[in-house]
Formats: sequence, C-alpha cells, structure tokens
Amino acid sequence: MFTGNVAFIYVAPQASAPMESREEVKAIAGRGIEGDRYFRGTGHWSKSPGTGRQITLIEIEAIETLAHEKNIVIVPGAPRRNVVTRGVPLNDFVGREFHVGAVRLLGARLCQPCAYLEELTEKGVVAGLIHRGGLRADIIKDGTIRVGDTISK
Repeated sequence: MFTGNVAFIYVAPQASAPMESREEVKAIAGRGIEGDRYFRGTGHWSKSPGTGRQITLIEIEAIETLAHEKNIVIVPGAPRRNVVTRGVPLNDFVGREFHVGAVRLLGARLCQPCAYLEELTEKGVVAGLIHRGGLRADIIKDGTIRVGDTISK
C-alpha cells in the first residue's frame, strides 16, 4: 500500500510554451485539463490521436533520482507533465483506474521521455527518465485536482 499526493500541477497553453504552475485545475472527462495545450488541441502531439492524451503524471522521486544518478537538475515542471506526484508508484497504474482527489483516471500507458523533451531540457534527460518518465491517463470522471490531493486506487 502507498500514501501519495499531488505535489505540483502544471499546464502549458500551447506546444513548447513554458509550463505554468497551478494550485488547482479542472479535469474534464474525455477532454483533458482546462487551459492545457492538449485540451485546446495545440499540443506537440495533438494531431496524433490516441488514448492517454488527457492528463500526464510523473513522480517527483523520478526527478530527484535524475539529479542524484545523472547530476541533471531540472525543476518539477521541466518534464512537461501535468501532475507531479509524491509517494505514488505510477507504473503500477497502467490499465487501472485510480483517483486523484475526486477525479477518476484510467492509466493508459507509460509516458516515456522523448527527444523533443530533451530538446526542451538538456542532454541526458531521456536516458535518465527511461521507464520512469511518468504515466499517460484518461479522465473518466470530472472534477478539480488540487495540490495536496490524495492519490488512491
């Protein structure tokens, strides 16, 4: 069992735009997070349909490990994921439903780091985040996600 929560929340209004920190966001089932590039259809991958494009999550522990193991220090918003978690084994949620506060999500697939992410950050980020780059999920029940919300199965 685990006890996890939301450490940070980010959105970007369009592809390549800086991530903007939020204290809360509205998650809309079947659409995404209000104000985010994928909700608006302006994300880098928006023209590639598929599941798992509504919300992304990453563990703060992965970002901390990147600094410890690879000496690459990045801010929590740099991986360009919407929700940064603490104390949550996100890889275990692939194919499973879970709650972030009152919002119900379905883990679609791992969110592996890509060359585009490395272009926006620095060399070595892809290798440092492989298999721990986060989770892509679909929103199946609307609600508000807030910093500090509990994450549970």
